[in-house]
Amino acid sequence: MGPTPASHVQLSFAALNPALAGRLARLGIRTPFDLVLHLPLRYEDETRLTPIGEARPGQPVQVEGVVVSNDIVPRPRRQLVLRVSDGSGELVVRYLHFYPNQVRSLAVGKRVRLHGELRQGFLAPEMVHPRARIVAPGEPLPITLTPVYPTTAGLAQPVLRKLIDRCLAELDLSDTLPSSLRAAHRLAEFEASVRFLHAPPPDADESALGERTHPAWRRIKFDELLAQQLSMRLHYRERRARVAPRLPDRGTLTRRLIDSLPFRLTPAQERALAEIRRDMAEAHPMQRLLQGDVGSGKTIVAALAALQAAENGYQTAIMAPTEILAEQHYRKFAQWLEPLGVRVAWLAGSQKKRVRKEALEQVALGEALVAVGTHALFQEEVRFRRLGLAVIDEQHRFGVHQRLALRLKGDQPHQLMMSATPIPRTLAMSYYADLDVSVIAELPPGRTPVATRLVADARRDEVIARVRADCLAGRQAYWVCPLIEESEALQLQTALETFERLKNTFPELKVGLIHGRLKPEDKARVMEAFQRGEIQLLVATTVIEVGVDVPNASLMVIDHAERMGLSQLHQLRGRVGRGAHKSMCILLYGTPLSGAARERLRVLYQVSDGFEIARHDLRLRGPGEFLGARQSGVPLLRFADLERDQDLLEAAREVAQEMLERFPDHARRHLERWMGLRHHYLKV
Repeated sequence: MGPTPASHVQLSFAALNPALAGRLARLGIRTPFDLVLHLPLRYEDETRLTPIGEARPGQPVQVEGVVVSNDIVPRPRRQLVLRVSDGSGELVVRYLHFYPNQVRSLAVGKRVRLHGELRQGFLAPEMVHPRARIVAPGEPLPITLTPVYPTTAGLAQPVLRKLIDRCLAELDLSDTLPSSLRAAHRLAEFEASVRFLHAPPPDADESALGERTHPAWRRIKFDELLAQQLSMRLHYRERRARVAPRLPDRGTLTRRLIDSLPFRLTPAQERALAEIRRDMAEAHPMQRLLQGDVGSGKTIVAALAALQAAENGYQTAIMAPTEILAEQHYRKFAQWLEPLGVRVAWLAGSQKKRVRKEALEQVALGEALVAVGTHALFQEEVRFRRLGLAVIDEQHRFGVHQRLALRLKGDQPHQLMMSATPIPRTLAMSYYADLDVSVIAELPPGRTPVATRLVADARRDEVIARVRADCLAGRQAYWVCPLIEESEALQLQTALETFERLKNTFPELKVGLIHGRLKPEDKARVMEAFQRGEIQLLVATTVIEVGVDVPNASLMVIDHAERMGLSQLHQLRGRVGRGAHKSMCILLYGTPLSGAARERLRVLYQVSDGFEIARHDLRLRGPGEFLGARQSGVPLLRFADLERDQDLLEAAREVAQEMLERFPDHARRHLERWMGLRHHYLKV
């Protein structure tokens, strides 16, 4: 009897009792093939028996013997205590948690097979909570290693093994990779690989299994990466098949803005702008990611893209994750575009009703060709007359549905996503493979390098002296309060306490405070005072992480820097070094430091390049945390490791292209196997 098609097994899978189906769903198992791909965490060797007399403490071991005594001992705590003998020796077995049926099944005279770690007891060797199974005399041993699977409460290993064995027996495990491509990349067969990983022979290379470098593991990781690449490329194709308005560069408004700027665009900015201009002139929607380090000048590139849309009579929506950043964009865009006759509207959730109504009307009538705001932009009441371009800043902070909601405001508008968190190459190749990417890899002239210093909390007085000296010399400083993730209210309290303490410490300085709970108009007032130099020391929470631009601020102190992530620290450091003065970022840290915190601070101290920092950040945190809200709709890799499996990622990219062109049926089957219908929801 041959393997059953997946659809047939689907019926039996759906017929599972709801409680079991719910537990499987908690593990991400929703189809029979998900069980095939539910691979072991580790293995136990039950293929051999060790005589009790030869077993050594401290080692996992399997023994078999007869129960010679079975007692419930009340002290020091109630426990089930057995003595088991095999003729070569005797051991004590303790169960601190047990059920009545265990007491009955492990009765005197029963032959039992035990697997666990032996330890030296008072009177004899003992095992605590070993796995126990009643066996018949001479019952054969397994011939393969026993898999131990990731599981959840209420789902025992034997139940999982039985379900997985059934799917391995019934499902079609034939290869989705054409034999020519498999041979070219020296990959093992899929069926042999998956069967090997679920049941390796006793002589299998343990380190290759544990490190996931075995050829069977490499095949599974390759297939996972290939599914991701195929899905991304299909979405790229689908997007290019949609029709968007052509918005060619007419050179009227854009040329006037470039001529009016007090600086020249860098070659990197010009390259990125040329790529964006070319995409916007096409009849399919642009979906381009503009990435560059903090201060590399992405905003002016976005403004020139918005002008290109305006030249063609189309509107641009610019969305930022925080009101401080959105308002800063609004001010810059208004400063650059309104002298050219392009009205810029501002939309935020906290606006007064009358002001908001006026802005909404300007956008709906097309009088405002540019609308800047936070997530307020994609609320239902916001209507654009002709939306041609959507610019999403710090795009990883927005979920996939929020980005889709903004896109649906227009008829297939072009999309420009911006990120000041540079994306490591491997991440761009995998999770961002459906996007066109422009990189601004150089800083504008006049940006001074920022010196970074690590200072222990015990030397806080030296830091205070440095802040006083810099501010009295006519420059300005930031003092960033520690991050307290558990409670926004607690973080606010810390900011207020820090502000009061620093006001008392620096009576001769004008000290300001900014935090997330301030009303937008109060935030704007504080930031304007700081920009004008009326505030010399700004106490702030991490709301100043992105977008804040004060050239005279040359010193930043980050209090309890060990509590913050690497990218966040780099973003904060980018707030200084924007003027002609030599700038410094002091990372004030509390002790003792955890290993992870020590490593983060070491990287930040040694590395200033944002792309290199992002690579370290990916290594330390993994893609899940790095991607942030982008995870919504993006399946994270379960098996492949972007840092260690770069060769497989390169091969998967190459094979994906070839399969779509030459073997479309194989590509379809591969996607169905790995993603079911999930790849349809992968991107917008």
